[in-house]
Amino acid sequence: MKIPLKQYWNLLADYLKRQRGRVALLAIALLGSIGLQIVNPQVLSYFIDTAVASGSQASLFAAALLFTGVALVTQVLAVAATYLGENVAWIATNALRADLAEHCLKLDLSFHKSRPPGELVERIDGDASTLSRFFSQFIIHVLGNIVLLFGILIVLFVADWRAGLALTFFTVMALSTLIRLRSLAVPYWAALRQVNAEFFGFLGEHLAGTEDIRANGAISYVMYRFYGILRRWRRLYHKARLAGTVLWGTTIGLFAIGNAIAFAVGAYLWNEGGITIGEVYLLFHYTNLLREPIEQIRTQLEDLQQAEASIYRIQDLFQVKSRLSVGGDQPLPERALSVTFENVSFSYQDGALRIGSRENLLSTSIPNPQSSEWVLQNISFSLPPGHVLGLLGRTGSGKTTLVRLLLRLYDPQIGTIRLGGVATDETPLTELPQRVGLVTQDVQLFQTSVRHNLTFFNSQIDDKQIFHALEVLGLSQWLYSLPNGLDTPLGPDSCGLSAGQAQLLAFARIFLKNPGLVILDEASSRLDPTTENLIEQAVDKLLEGRTGIIIAHRLATVQRADRIMILENGLMMEYGVCEDLRNDSNSRFARLLKTGLTDVLV
Repeated sequence: MKIPLKQYWNLLADYLKRQRGRVALLAIALLGSIGLQIVNPQVLSYFIDTAVASGSQASLFAAALLFTGVALVTQVLAVAATYLGENVAWIATNALRADLAEHCLKLDLSFHKSRPPGELVERIDGDASTLSRFFSQFIIHVLGNIVLLFGILIVLFVADWRAGLALTFFTVMALSTLIRLRSLAVPYWAALRQVNAEFFGFLGEHLAGTEDIRANGAISYVMYRFYGILRRWRRLYHKARLAGTVLWGTTIGLFAIGNAIAFAVGAYLWNEGGITIGEVYLLFHYTNLLREPIEQIRTQLEDLQQAEASIYRIQDLFQVKSRLSVGGDQPLPERALSVTFENVSFSYQDGALRIGSRENLLSTSIPNPQSSEWVLQNISFSLPPGHVLGLLGRTGSGKTTLVRLLLRLYDPQIGTIRLGGVATDETPLTELPQRVGLVTQDVQLFQTSVRHNLTFFNSQIDDKQIFHALEVLGLSQWLYSLPNGLDTPLGPDSCGLSAGQAQLLAFARIFLKNPGLVILDEASSRLDPTTENLIEQAVDKLLEGRTGIIIAHRLATVQRADRIMILENGLMMEYGVCEDLRNDSNSRFARLLKTGLTDVLV
């Protein structure tokens, strides 16, 4: 597996150019340290030759002092380089995590439905963490150590061309061997990263379903799968580590050859009188000094084997594109929104996002009109602004899908959807959540303060508005019982909130957003009769002056609807004014009222 150098450079340039100053200081500290490593052995060589020749004490003292000073400065620069390198790595890695998270959040729902949350956590955090060293050290250390290699070889050529030539041959042989072995472990590291992502996806999915797993006696099955993934993980890890150690073993052998060359060349030149004893030391010192840059380059190449797999996966994830366009520039009206469906058909089987393939193509195909793959088929209706639609149908009839299309979590393959007379794909995608409010039966509360849970960090919503919304919904007493009021954090237990209270908080979010269209997707299905009665007045206030769509199984919930739609297997079986349908004994709605909505639709 090979990735063009351009991909490495693009990734580095994108995240390192944001902190040019730190990168420049890192380069200065690193290159300064390298330069002093080349200079200091020259001082020691001079000290040895001066001592052998019985030179003056002052010269020896000056040389020793200079050697010590240079060594101290070298260590200071090395510490500075380490500190700056860690800062560069953390900042670049966190920026990459943020970009990956934002990219995933902007992808349409089909992407998230195909990937468990745990796998995405590993893709966003695990792969980015692997690149930490790559950001801070790879280019600078590799280039720096190449400079160090050239500097050492030049000094050796100056001392004696034969020594320089012999050790140049050794250096070229060592580097070419290591480079050839670089990609040996890459396929294993890529497979290991993928299994790692699958493992965290498995954990996230099954820990979230602990209650159902225990209630149904499925612990043995879950543990069987758990151990199966661990066994695959262990096998791949051993293969990757074994392939990676080939570089380590090769380096040990190469250094043994290098020492043998240094011994032979040094002994020969000293016997020939071509070099002094100080230069013999210099030859051995520089030969040993060659070990550090070659070892550093080897380490960086070994790290690159792991980083390459992560770079590939990150680039692959960035190349996944949402099926949804960003929309046009037509704003939605600041009033109750009309809803119009014009011959809308939709299927979830319209293509596939292929993560993990190098092509990363998005294939799309429209199902056959007669195929059962259609979730909605040829839906057309018009709901005037300020009216309320009661949406009825059995589970799987397409009710929730219709709501998802209104929010543009998906786009229909056929037909047009309009809100307030504006096609949904002509309005900015970011504007739809502000003008359309949705309350579902599954309320997501976050581990942050009550205020942020209600406002989603919108600082334009003041506390007075929040207090008013909570008072209308009957949550004032609960709020006053909290130790820090709106600043109380909602922990894992959501401060003792019942399912009904959590549902009421979701209603409060909609109050504060003040949308033009409110959608209640079976929002009261989990509430007890007492709590449901409590929110009936709140729902009336919520729908006042707004268009509403209510998906429900209970008769009482759709009593306030002006119009009724009945879906069955993705087809609109009936649509009309509520009173007209109620009074028409041949209508499906009238028959449902006689038999009981709960019995027929659930």
